Amino acid sequence: MTSELTEKQFKNALADCRNIFEKKLQDYGASWRILRASSLTDQLYIKAKRIRSLEIKKVAMIDEGITPEFMALINYGIVGLIQLDKGFVDEVDITPEEALALYDTYSDKALQLMIRKNHDYDEAWRGMRTTSYTDLILTKLQRIKEIENSGGHTIISEGIDSNYMDIINYAVFGVIKLTTE
Repeated sequence: MTSELTEKQFKNALADCRNIFEKKLQDYGASWRILRASSLTDQLYIKAKRIRSLEIKKVAMIDEGITPEFMALINYGIVGLIQLDKGFVDEVDITPEEALALYDTYSDKALQLMIRKNHDYDEAWRGMRTTSYTDLILTKLQRIKEIENSGGHTIISEGIDSNYMDIINYAVFGVIKLTTE
């Protein structure tokens, strides 16, 4: 069962990510609308690989730690869901306000999924190591690459959208663990 604490922490992490997303919209607009699905997958991959590298090496040569990378995974995961729904474009076609409304829609879907899954899994994520979130995210990205290489088709497995949602949720768990424990 999802605890009130988990829901509150999850919402707080999403709010922090939304704040970053909103500020980047002010700087760049919705420039990410140009990204094709495979480019988003690669961007997510870069972030997850950096997290794994930092977990293993224990030293960062760039002055950004693991938490900002998990937050980037959340934001790029939400962008991925938007792009799956709307497709990519050659020129930005939405305002920052429209982008934020879409962001809110998909972040709420991630929250609702977490609530359902957390009920069934009984807060199991709290007993996991953050390094496991990283490995699971990398596994999900490998699955997405396979699906993309197959033209988006699966026989029995979940689609790209489900994998993006899981990436978002694992990354939120990572943010929660790294900022509250």
